[in-house]
Amino acid sequence: MTFPTTLIETRYDYYKIIPQFKKFASEFVGKKYLIPDEEKPIVFAVLAWMLQDDLVAKEMDFDLQKGILLSGPIGCGKTTLFKLMQKFTSSTQNKFGIVSTRQIVSEFMQSGYQVLENYSKGNFSHDARKPKIYCFDDLGIETSSKYYGNDCNVMAEILLTRYDLFKDRGLITHLTTNLSAAEIESIYGNRLRSRMREMFNLFGYDQSSNDKRK
Repeated sequence: MTFPTTLIETRYDYYKIIPQFKKFASEFVGKKYLIPDEEKPIVFAVLAWMLQDDLVAKEMDFDLQKGILLSGPIGCGKTTLFKLMQKFTSSTQNKFGIVSTRQIVSEFMQSGYQVLENYSKGNFSHDARKPKIYCFDDLGIETSSKYYGNDCNVMAEILLTRYDLFKDRGLITHLTTNLSAAEIESIYGNRLRSRMREMFNLFGYDQSSNDKRK
């Protein structure tokens, strides 16, 4: 993915939208929201995805039918960017919930396998309900959990089920993670990693990105 160096055709006036977004973001985080030059392509692409701007997607070579996997070091702003997009963009079609993978595992430890259903195919249990788009935050901070002695890689099971729903019904999933591709394969297996390539556009912060929490 590269940032356009020349004026491209778009569906929206980003000369107005981006200043509005930065103003909103500054109010949201309680201080001036700065976007370093090297991170502008990520913010621009995620914003264009949320607006479903097919012309920008074509130019920057990402797929609006896939979700977003936002990777990068701790503190680089991955979760904050999704929280901003959740509030800033108002498209009903692309509204999503944000839930920590650690919270999901905690729920699993308390309630068992129904939790897997809740975060995957359970959204289709009633025809009147729309599929739930989730951003699973901090993939990798959770660990394999036991429920009544049964080993279960909770997030792997949820993501594999959501992959099937992605293929069958176009269900979108978003992720944030500090893990590298090799670490994802080591923890969750090659089967899931290969399916994640189909499910997600990978937008990655550089490992040298500053910790914005300071």
